[in-house]
Amino acid sequence: MIVLAVDPGRRKCGLAVVSSAGVMERSIVATEQLETAIEQMFGRHSPGALVVGGSTGSKEVIKRLKRVLSLSPRVVDERYTTERARKRYFVDHPPRGIWKLIPLGLQVPPEPYDDYAAVVMAEEFLVAEAGKKTGSIASEDLNAKIRGHFAVAGPDPGPSGQGEEG
Repeated sequence: MIVLAVDPGRRKCGLAVVSSAGVMERSIVATEQLETAIEQMFGRHSPGALVVGGSTGSKEVIKRLKRVLSLSPRVVDERYTTERARKRYFVDHPPRGIWKLIPLGLQVPPEPYDDYAAVVMAEEFLVAEAGKKTGSIASEDLNAKIRGHFAVAGPDPGPSGQGEEG
């Protein structure tokens, strides 16, 4: 399944097209240009689902999308997506130079990352849908793939250097 996700905002919106194979496209657009951008993404990717984050500006965005699309938007919970989007941004754009020494939790991406919030929402939607259709055990492959995007470091080697078991 291909999902188009929208992280709505008053001035700008994050957009992402995601499938179980990964991110196909992502962008940030001015809210005034949302309909045009969505229609273009629909033309390029033919998504089977449209998800919209359910907080800032979502009611207006949903109303506008319903006017131009035949696919009905599904509202998803977008709590903590900004935090997860920031982590995801640094997976794709790891800090370099002296910034490697500063913990990621203290860093803020140097550019807007609303598109990564849309990516996170789409991936979580795909995991939930895979669990509904095939049972939670069968969705483990997709879930593991998505969790892999957040794997920045390996397991803690522990005091012996042999991992937690050793």
